[in-house]
Amino acid sequence: MKQVNRNGGGGARAEGMTRGRRLLSLLLSTTIFGLAGSFSVGPAYAQPASRQAATSQPVNFSIPAQPLSSAINAFIRATGWQISYSSQLARGKTSVAVVGAMPPSTALQRLVAGTGLSVRIGGSGSAALVGSTDASAAAPAGAISLDTIDVQGENPNSTMTPMPAYAGGQVATGGQVGMLGNRSVMNTPFNQTSYTAKLIQDQQARSIPDVVSNNPSVQTYARNSTRIDSLVIRGFPAPTEQVMYGGLAGILPTDTTNPELAERIEVLTGPSAMLNNVLGSIGGTINIVPKRAPEERLARFTPSYGSRGNLGGHVDYGQRFGTEKQFGVRFNGVYRDGESAVKDTFDQRKLAVLGLDYRGDRLRLSADLGWQKLYLQGVTPNVIFNPGVPVLPAPDANRNPGAAWTFKDNEDKFVALRGEYDLTENVTAYAAWGRHEWDRTLQDACDLLVTDPSGAALVQCINLQRFISNTQSANAGIRARFETGPVAHEFTIGVATYEYVFRSAQAGAPSYVSNLYAPTSVPRPNLTLPPLGKSYASELSSLAVADTMSVLDKRIQLMLGARYQNIKETTFNGATGAQTSSNGKSALSPSVGLLVKPLENVSLYGNFIQGLEAGEVVGANFSNVGTAFPPYTSIQYETGIKVDWGKWTTTASLFQITKPGVITDFSTNTRVLNGEQRNRGAELNIFGEPIEGIRVLGGAMFLDPILTKTQGGLTDGWMAPASPRFQLRLGGEWDTPFASGLTLTGRVLHTSEQYIDTDAPRRSIPAWTRFDVGARYTFDASKTPTSKPIVVRLNIENVLGTNYWGNIYQVAAPRTVWLSTTFDF
Repeated sequence: MKQVNRNGGGGARAEGMTRGRRLLSLLLSTTIFGLAGSFSVGPAYAQPASRQAATSQPVNFSIPAQPLSSAINAFIRATGWQISYSSQLARGKTSVAVVGAMPPSTALQRLVAGTGLSVRIGGSGSAALVGSTDASAAAPAGAISLDTIDVQGENPNSTMTPMPAYAGGQVATGGQVGMLGNRSVMNTPFNQTSYTAKLIQDQQARSIPDVVSNNPSVQTYARNSTRIDSLVIRGFPAPTEQVMYGGLAGILPTDTTNPELAERIEVLTGPSAMLNNVLGSIGGTINIVPKRAPEERLARFTPSYGSRGNLGGHVDYGQRFGTEKQFGVRFNGVYRDGESAVKDTFDQRKLAVLGLDYRGDRLRLSADLGWQKLYLQGVTPNVIFNPGVPVLPAPDANRNPGAAWTFKDNEDKFVALRGEYDLTENVTAYAAWGRHEWDRTLQDACDLLVTDPSGAALVQCINLQRFISNTQSANAGIRARFETGPVAHEFTIGVATYEYVFRSAQAGAPSYVSNLYAPTSVPRPNLTLPPLGKSYASELSSLAVADTMSVLDKRIQLMLGARYQNIKETTFNGATGAQTSSNGKSALSPSVGLLVKPLENVSLYGNFIQGLEAGEVVGANFSNVGTAFPPYTSIQYETGIKVDWGKWTTTASLFQITKPGVITDFSTNTRVLNGEQRNRGAELNIFGEPIEGIRVLGGAMFLDPILTKTQGGLTDGWMAPASPRFQLRLGGEWDTPFASGLTLTGRVLHTSEQYIDTDAPRRSIPAWTRFDVGARYTFDASKTPTSKPIVVRLNIENVLGTNYWGNIYQVAAPRTVWLSTTFDF
């Protein structure tokens, strides 16, 4: 049986504090040594290239002579420009070396000198490479130059190269839209935001919720000591096991994922059955883009410190090999350990991910092999208010209302293989396969049930659980581009499969009396687990076809698609192995999207899309544990507008999503199907750098979450639980003019009140507002010991130290300080 750490909380705390002091001393001494020569320098290191993207300001280039396609990719990474060209034009051509500071347009002209190609500069930060015949041809009357181009120096049918960063560097110009492949924001009839690795590092994110909390449509659990990283998108839950990895479902770690493995974290709001197979939340889908080796060697180390002594470091190494740099290796390793911001809780995380890739003229391959280990001690329980008990003020966020000896021990192993082959210049076949193994041992309280306005509570039980799951996911298909008269087509046909098997064992101890504000200390019960038994399995398969038709240089685009899919869910008696229930459903999920560009920088869009989601399996905390609800279908209607102002983009959308309702009946402690939930909302988003040196990111969501078709109409028209009517997420960065190299950051997060259940009278948690502040300083590369820039970052979350309910089950995180220094070698 798996070994479980059973050290008491006091011993672990003493050991953690000692280890924390040693690591803090190491961090401080390393930082001081690295910066020792930097304080006496003159001007600071120039602003990063992402700030200079799409401008005429000089950029410091160092691009050696190499195959032209590789050189263009290096140029894109240095500038953030969008370059459109045919892979056939670049094949067999070699670039000229470009070294020194110069405007991007000049550098691009020099790069292609002698290749027979010409540069045609488009809108702000975009260009096209054309042959000499094409270059001399006059543009047809009435043609427009689009600022956003889908092709970035790779085969347009490929999804194995991430979209380049937008001005400001915090988000990308686009992302993978499921089976439609990589598409720019302005050429997508859906609402999508793709957050970059730069943003992840600058905000010192420790989890996927830390990153997507920049999105106003996403509600996150704001505490790292909870059982899992839970998300809610457009008012509907988005389980972490539905996060995709390069388009593959179920491959990433189940409870939480260290974001250091991500090059992009893409959020697509709304149902996506046609786009992303049957998996994917009704409210939206998150896709993680793996990291790949850059053109130039990367060797980076980032030691870090968190509140109360959680210390560690992140190693990021990447290099390309071969005569044309066709082979790439990228490794990311993370180790953190120590007490977290919540007293008497300890958080240890380990991550190792190796990414390998090959890129030839026609063939592209990649492999990602990962391992993640998580150990938490002092797991924070969910807080539930008994019927009739009012919602009480949030307790001190610095304290754990549960027991200090509770723990969670997770281990995840995963592998993902991908391949693409260009059958012709315009036809590409692709395939991907992945496998994930998850092993978790958890001992914690079922729930903290508050029974009295004084805060008196009942810890309903103590559980010792072991969960093991095995997941396999695969997809394959063909993407093609062709024309029929004046109509251009982007056609995709694909198949996808998903298999999931879950085994569990559980032992419990009796409940005990405690208090929300003064938790009772009880000894750890000695529990023994029974043998593991198979308790749940699911099989999913689908066939999908989509065609995006466009005319007038993509000024009008119509996307038509459908996915035929099958879901089968089976539950078993864990002790005997006997089947207890089976549900299955087949459905055809159509989708329609229309995008019109009345102006070169304006996109109007609308979509109709369905979602088919596996039915919920009731968890161990409810009296009808193990019940599997049948799969259910949701429907979305959405319309919106996107405007690219050159260096900043604004979007606005209106949507309606309907889905069968599943609620908790607290009087019987059961999960039940009850009517339908209809969410209507409006989203406003902004990102980019509207003023040189000032970057903005975030937006607002207005939501009207209503229950309809409830049993007997008893709660028709009521607001749905756990669905706030308003969310604001707005952050900014300012490169200060009075201290070159210094950037100040700030962010405000606001969530309106939300009901906790459907009992009468209605009870709700209050609205809350959180403020985050930070700063980072980039030291002059010419004056550092490594001759490369050194970046120091300081981030303070919940700077006012406010105690509040972050969601209907959890107290939000207390004031938390993160400090790190990044060294490049």
